[in-house]
Amino acid sequence: MNRQQLRGLLDRVRSGEVTPEAALEPLLQFLRQKPYEDLEFARVDTHRNARQGFPEVVFGQGKTPGQVAAIAAQIVAAGQSLLVTRTSPDAHAAVAARLPEARFHDVARCITLDGGNTPRGRGTIVVAAAGTADLPVAEEAAVSAEIMGNTVDRLYDVGVAGLHRLLHEHARLIAARVVVVAAGMEGALPSVVGGLVDVPVIAVPTSIGYGSSFGGLTALLAMLNSCAKGVSVVNIDNGFGAAAIASSINRGD
Repeated sequence: MNRQQLRGLLDRVRSGEVTPEAALEPLLQFLRQKPYEDLEFARVDTHRNARQGFPEVVFGQGKTPGQVAAIAAQIVAAGQSLLVTRTSPDAHAAVAARLPEARFHDVARCITLDGGNTPRGRGTIVVAAAGTADLPVAEEAAVSAEIMGNTVDRLYDVGVAGLHRLLHEHARLIAARVVVVAAGMEGALPSVVGGLVDVPVIAVPTSIGYGSSFGGLTALLAMLNSCAKGVSVVNIDNGFGAAAIASSINRGD
């Protein structure tokens, strides 16, 4: 049971549609569940969906394929959607051996499996990328936002080196409820987008660029110093973090 389902049950009790007695059993059933499953190498947080509106997300980097598969199986067994980030084809093969419907997203390096019970976001999240080299981070954001229940509009290769490409898509930008912008090099694109829209912009610095980009640090500092209002910044290459914030905004949490 996720937070929206809990809230919906309580709303039905308040409206008289469901009696307190009828609501008690599913609540007790949820409360009797262990808050986590101890796998020795990991403690899978099965109550995170109720607390935060989406299940625990698995960070695949540094985990063996077997560990990823075991954690994924516990999440899906609890009736929840699965998202594994920073993972590999080998990990996907191990997950698919247990969960054949799990999907691998090659560019995003993510594994997903839709549990079918994630509430939909209210509007559209635009994910914009400055250049093709930024696509792994942009796709991590897009795939994460989609499995979190959002409609995503991808707007790629619209960097400031050819500003007309971005301006040509102005209608798509202003139709969004929130915009995620991934950019490396000097990291200028989020400021430009921030000056064109009246919705929140989540800036994602990427580690793309020549030596003085310092692995994304230059873009990070540029985005933190943006003069456009409504621009917030996540860590370098953190497409998932941007998606989580954008999803929360789009759901109205």
